[in-house]
Amino acid sequence: MGDIVLTTPVIRCLRKRYPDAEIHYLTKPNFASIVESNPHVTKVWQWNQDSKEMLKHLKALKFDHIIDLHHNLRTKRVKLALGRPSSSFNKLNIEKYLMVRFRINRMPNKHIVERYLATIKDLGIENDGLGLDFYIAPADEFDTTKLPTNFQNGYVALVAGALKETKRMPEHMLRKLLEMNSLPVVILGGKAEVELGISLAKGLENRVLNLCGNLSLGGSASVIQQASLVISHDTGLMHIAAAFQKPIISIWGNTIPEFGMWPYNPSNKFEEVRAEVNNLSCRPCSKIGYEKCPKGHFKCMENQDLKAILQDAERIFRVCL
Repeated sequence: MGDIVLTTPVIRCLRKRYPDAEIHYLTKPNFASIVESNPHVTKVWQWNQDSKEMLKHLKALKFDHIIDLHHNLRTKRVKLALGRPSSSFNKLNIEKYLMVRFRINRMPNKHIVERYLATIKDLGIENDGLGLDFYIAPADEFDTTKLPTNFQNGYVALVAGALKETKRMPEHMLRKLLEMNSLPVVILGGKAEVELGISLAKGLENRVLNLCGNLSLGGSASVIQQASLVISHDTGLMHIAAAFQKPIISIWGNTIPEFGMWPYNPSNKFEEVRAEVNNLSCRPCSKIGYEKCPKGHFKCMENQDLKAILQDAERIFRVCL
C-alpha cells in the first residue's frame, strides 16, 4: 500500500508535463482502490490470474512509454509483452544487501520518491515539490462529530499494525504506551488487527477509541486526515499521513529510514519525529521484515523509549490545538 502512495508524485508530475496524455496504472487488485480516485489517472488495470488476456488488451493500446517503478519479474514480463519504450526504476538491491548483510551503507541520502522521479527525467519530468497525494472517496469520509466529546478538540491517530511483525511494536509495548498516555487516541488497523485493537483499548475506553477492522482504507485515511498527530510504524498509513501533511511520529523496528522510505516531506511542511533504537549491531536485519526477530531479543522495539515518544506526542499535540 505504501509503495503505491509513494508513486503518486510521479503520476501528478506526468500529468502536469503531459496534460492531454492518457495515464494508465497497472497494479494488483487489492491496491486498485488507492489509485482509482486519483484524478490524474485515466484507467486502472488490475493484474490477475488471466494475465495473458490483460496483456493482449494492453498491447493493443500501443502505449508511447512504459514506466516500471516495481522492476521485478512480473513487470519484466509486461514490458516484453508490450514491446514499447520503457524506463525502469533502479531498486539498489546490491546496496540494500550490503546494508543488511554487512552494515555497509552505500545507500544514497535520497528519498525513494526522488529516485522514482529520476527514473523518468529523460521524459522532461521535474519534481514539483508538492509531496504525496491521497484522494478519499466521498463515501469514505469519516464524520468526526460522532466521536466522543473528549475527542472533539483533537485526537492522536495510532496505527497499530504493520505488514511484518518486526516492523511493529509488540502488544505489551503498545499497551504500555497507551497506559502512560493522557491524550485521546484513535487506534487504526485492518482486519488483522481486530483482536489487537480490542486488547489495547480494554479498560482505557475513556481516552482510547478502537476502530481496527471497522473502516475501509479510505475511512482510515479520513481519520488520519482529521487527526492532530499520527503515530505510526513504517507502514502504508504512515505515507498516507505524509500525503495529508500531518505531524508524524514514526516508529522504526528492524527496517531503517536510510532505505529511503521515511515520511516524504520535501518542503518541511509538517513535523516528523523518528523513534528508533540506534547502534544495534543486528539492525537492519532485513529490508522488508520478518514474522519474528531472528535473534530472539527484538531489541529494536523492546528498547524503544516510550517516555520520549509520549513527550514528543504531547508537545506536538498542544501546538496543534
